[in-house]
Amino acid sequence: MAGTVGSGGKRSGSGRKKKPLAEKLIDGKMHRTPIKVLDFGKIEDLDAVQVPKPRDYLINRQKQGELISADIRAELWKWLKERKCAHLVPMLLVDQYSQTYSRWIQSEEARSEYGALSKHPTSGNPIASPFVTISQNENKLALNLWNQIYGVVRENCSKDYGYGGDPDDPMERLLSKKPRGMS
Repeated sequence: MAGTVGSGGKRSGSGRKKKPLAEKLIDGKMHRTPIKVLDFGKIEDLDAVQVPKPRDYLINRQKQGELISADIRAELWKWLKERKCAHLVPMLLVDQYSQTYSRWIQSEEARSEYGALSKHPTSGNPIASPFVTISQNENKLALNLWNQIYGVVRENCSKDYGYGGDPDDPMERLLSKKPRGMS
């Protein structure tokens, strides 16, 4: 009976996580799994691609504040292009991330302007501002979308996919070290 309810089987996201391509190359453990090589002809042709024109909903006029989706989109596209992964991430995902992230910024600006408390419409008692909840939801969604984009870059980038921080910075050194016992 237990087999008919669909509760068995492999769970999505379970198991050992894939090792990034850059780490596989550094460790020299490529003998087990062959590297997936994508051939796109001349790389020079890909480098000449400009940021695609943003869709209307990313640049429409807003009632409250300025929506900076197009700026975030261009910055993310540039970051992906520098890592030669712009062709691997769907533009819809880039658009969704830039829209969600700009909405999060917009809700944080509203939260700063109006405060964390609001007045209940019927009783007049203080309640949590709706901008707090909106901010939390947008932040969670933006982080989820970023993890999808970053996962594509992490899996396919043969160079350092970080932000290229200062190697002399003590915090950068601390965060880039592997934990003890990891090999």
